Amino acid sequence: MYKQVIVLRKDLKMSTGKAAAQAAHASLKAVEKARKNVVFMWNLVGAKKVVLAAENESQLKEIYENARKAKLPCSIIKDAGKTHLKPGTLTAVAIGPDNERKIDEITGKLKML
Repeated sequence: MYKQVIVLRKDLKMSTGKAAAQAAHASLKAVEKARKNVVFMWNLVGAKKVVLAAENESQLKEIYENARKAKLPCSIIKDAGKTHLKPGTLTAVAIGPDNERKIDEITGKLKML
């Protein structure tokens, strides 16, 4: 089965709208990096997405690096700083769509947002 995991930083205390926008940015960028046949199958079975929480920037970076090393499609988002965050603030990571077992090896211990 395929899924995508989106991880947002809890420590930033983003508004609901800001968090949703950052999650959407991360999701789309990761999908663009995924294999076309995986994206097709993922969409076919409902495009499962899970949103999880990272405690801080350090944990977010670690999640991203682990996904990259595992050769999973992934993205990390730096905020442009046009609203209430400083320019360059890391806000979100998305992993997948890909095999959910591979993704769970990296994100399985994180809590839901």
